[in-house]
Amino acid sequence: MSNIENAVRLERGNPVIPMVILTLLFFILGFVTWLNGPLIPFFELACELSSSQAYFVTFAFYIAYFVMAIPSSWIIEKVGYKNGISLGLLIIAAGAFMFYPAASSRTFLLFLIALFVMGTGLAVLQTASNPYVVVIGPRESAAARISVLGIANKLAGFVAPIVLTALVLSNMQDFTADKIALLDEASKTAALNSLALQLQRPYLYMGLIIMVLALLVKFSPLPEIDLDEDGNVTNLSIFQQIKNAFKYPQLVLGVVTLMLYISAEVLAGDSIGGFGKQLGVYGDEGNFYLKLTSFTMSFMVVGYVLGITLIPKYLSQVTALKASGFLGLILVLAIVLISPKLMIQLPGIPNLPIVILLVALLGLANALCWPAIWPMALQDLGGYTKIASAILIMGIIGGAVFPLFYGMIVEHVNTSNIENGVALTSKSGNQIAYLILLPSYLMILFYAIKGHKYRSWKI
Repeated sequence: MSNIENAVRLERGNPVIPMVILTLLFFILGFVTWLNGPLIPFFELACELSSSQAYFVTFAFYIAYFVMAIPSSWIIEKVGYKNGISLGLLIIAAGAFMFYPAASSRTFLLFLIALFVMGTGLAVLQTASNPYVVVIGPRESAAARISVLGIANKLAGFVAPIVLTALVLSNMQDFTADKIALLDEASKTAALNSLALQLQRPYLYMGLIIMVLALLVKFSPLPEIDLDEDGNVTNLSIFQQIKNAFKYPQLVLGVVTLMLYISAEVLAGDSIGGFGKQLGVYGDEGNFYLKLTSFTMSFMVVGYVLGITLIPKYLSQVTALKASGFLGLILVLAIVLISPKLMIQLPGIPNLPIVILLVALLGLANALCWPAIWPMALQDLGGYTKIASAILIMGIIGGAVFPLFYGMIVEHVNTSNIENGVALTSKSGNQIAYLILLPSYLMILFYAIKGHKYRSWKI
């Protein structure tokens, strides 16, 4: 344990209050993030998009993390961690308010800009809040603390699709592609405009709530932290800090691992709805596929609960990450190989293709990756922890790029199947495209077994 971390903990004392505040923040973060899943099929219909175009929802949202991570670190350098959290929340609120004019004009580009702004706010919020979790308690139990925040994040992810479906998308069965196609041009435009306008009120209310939360954080007892109390890093330029940080292999390999892990997490949560829709998982109300993201989030919550229970008393962070990588590999192979015609009956749930349940189970494989990777990647970085956190945030670009590849593979394979007279319920592009996650889980396994141990680039 470094002298810096000791000093921080001695000064801050009881971490309960910071943890309560951070838990609330991560709930908000999760709620905003996991709305993307049901928005993908929504925009595909409302804005008349192809499958691959609809995945620009995730691209616009997550690319903001990559673009704004380093600027976020500079901002936090100027305003401090606590003010950085408040600022991040205000930026998220601004993005939410932008949904109002975007819905009025039903312009997909404006929606993407709004999502980018919200992603920018989340980048600032993540960069400011994540270091708190590592330094306010023992490093060996950091994964357990991050798991607590993860539960809040994924509970929000469970609630968000249900709330959005209830408030906005409850009448999606009236706006199916088949029904829209039967309308004349004027009626079609009016119907789609009406559908888009349903987003206005929920995002307006969400923006107002987040603004209030920003003010509460500003005047809360959340302590300021200083990860460079000896002044060894702050006198360096941001570019010199980045250059020096890249001398740490555990950080660089951690960024790569985080990027690939995020691609798996985002696809498991955001693609399952479109996959369910393609397989005809409509339910009695005709929109059950929009709620499938909640299935993935439920399994992630189970994983986080296991993390809190088992780490570090019964299970090390390293072992948990190994198990995550191994389980992910098994699930991806099963998703690709199993027939989508095999069904399972669950209590209160319509007949569900087993392959959909397997995609949801990826949430269990992904749950402990973020909590384990962060403390491993930041270990022994001292004053470089701040800039390293920003660099790690850049790894979230995986959530921007991989869904686009997934969407292109889906569109290509499905088009080929249709041209060749192959039923989409046989072997669809949605199913085959999950193969792009194999490198993700292989890298997670490598980082858990060996990658996190490197302290020098010399082999």
